Amino acid sequence: MRALRFHAAKDLRIEDVPAPGEPAAGQVLVRNRFVGICGTDLHEYAYGPIFIPKDPHPFTGAYGPQVLGHEFGGVVEAVGDGVTSLRPGDRVSVQPLIMPRAGDYFADRGLFHLSTDLALAGLSWAWGGMGEYALLNEYNVEKIPDEMTDEEAALVEPTAVAVYACDRGGVTAGSSVLVTGAGPIGVLTLLAARAAGAAQLFVSDINDARLEFAASILPDLVTINPERRKPGEVVRALTEGKVGCDVAIECVGNEHALKACVDAVRKQGVVVQTGLHPHENPLDWFQVTFKDIDLRGSWAYPTHYWPRVIRLIASGLLPAKRIVTKRIALDEAVTKGFDALLDPSGKHLKILIDLMK
Repeated sequence: MRALRFHAAKDLRIEDVPAPGEPAAGQVLVRNRFVGICGTDLHEYAYGPIFIPKDPHPFTGAYGPQVLGHEFGGVVEAVGDGVTSLRPGDRVSVQPLIMPRAGDYFADRGLFHLSTDLALAGLSWAWGGMGEYALLNEYNVEKIPDEMTDEEAALVEPTAVAVYACDRGGVTAGSSVLVTGAGPIGVLTLLAARAAGAAQLFVSDINDARLEFAASILPDLVTINPERRKPGEVVRALTEGKVGCDVAIECVGNEHALKACVDAVRKQGVVVQTGLHPHENPLDWFQVTFKDIDLRGSWAYPTHYWPRVIRLIASGLLPAKRIVTKRIALDEAVTKGFDALLDPSGKHLKILIDLMK
């Protein structure tokens, strides 16, 4: 089969590799359909290996040239013994987290995404979405309804990140929410906040094109370029009592964006850190204490979110497909996908690779 594999930073190769064999007991073979290029994939391409193991992964044993892609879906090709929830021909979305199912402190408590032995299809598993086929565990594969498209199946994973960020922030009906970063996760977080009932939405980003794109999806969205206006000042001016927003969600991994969240949130509000910071970030801890705020991390998503996120997308309450700005073939993945997304002008938001194109 053809697959896009990571060999080293700036060294991605489309290669012919052996396809997976027949699925073992409890496993599912998926013919991949669409896969998204994630910010994590971009970081691996530009600076990796980061999450891709340099030595055999302690749980999966994966390392070496890695088939990328963890935002994907497809069609079930075959199932192994004992698989009861799926059958060949089912259209599916892939939940890519792979970990011990028992005998692990967090796994035993159902917190699979926090396992210390966590692996990820497309990063630390033999298979990923940027190949024609992937071999996965039954718990990684969720059937999608007829009303969900194949493209939307590949958007469940990033949408789950956004939904969990809103859950961590306690976003609810009537909430006022600031999101810093108008990239794919930032825009999906805005859509997830609106689906949760948020009544007032703000977004900040230094890229005007991305701000305009976000506003085209959510016309009542207040957009802020922090190079021209301070997010905290804008948010306080427009919120009840001029006290700031209820929840601020950082979706960049940038120290200035996090500081803006702390500044913009009201007293006893919640700040959620979703973006991955590349280094330590000094905060004004006096303000954290003085404002009596909650500061929370948001790592990936609980694995049981898949049916819920599928319902949100399929019902139209969370129109995730609106973030897609381009669809390309696997042969174009590096030049028209990875390189295009690393372009500082930021003309694209989410690029999907069509494995059948």
